[in-house]
Amino acid sequence: MLMKLDAIDRRILRALQKDGRIQNNDLAKEVGLSPSPCLRRVRILEDSGVIERYVALLNASKVNKGLTVFTRVWLKAQDLDSVDYFAEEIKQFPQVVECHLMAGDCDFFLRVVAADIDDYRRFQVEHLTRIKGVQSVKSEIPMQKIKLTSELPV
Repeated sequence: MLMKLDAIDRRILRALQKDGRIQNNDLAKEVGLSPSPCLRRVRILEDSGVIERYVALLNASKVNKGLTVFTRVWLKAQDLDSVDYFAEEIKQFPQVVECHLMAGDCDFFLRVVAADIDDYRRFQVEHLTRIKGVQSVKSEIPMQKIKLTSELPV
């Protein structure tokens, strides 16, 4: 169910997306509320599922995962069993940080992180292309990161 968000809810969400560890007193001050109503609104946003969870965003280079590869995958068949099988198999691999079932040219679109091109190639050869039903894999390597954000416009 879609929750109706007012201007204060949106300010809270914008602030929390920038700093999920902000103290309630600081958050309340930033959005123009006293601490108790602010905390109550945050709890409502959490309980309703608008706020799913809190995470730490890591610097990929500093944890030896500085290469991002966008990978398009085509399956031999697009029936429900083949699609479900691939979807379940791909969840095993922590290198795959995003996986989308696509409408259009390819069947799946992945965002894969790796230490370097050799690390990605090993993943592709030893794991990705060995998943039953994979027909073809095309890899796209970005030249420069222009924008990467986890913040949603609210």
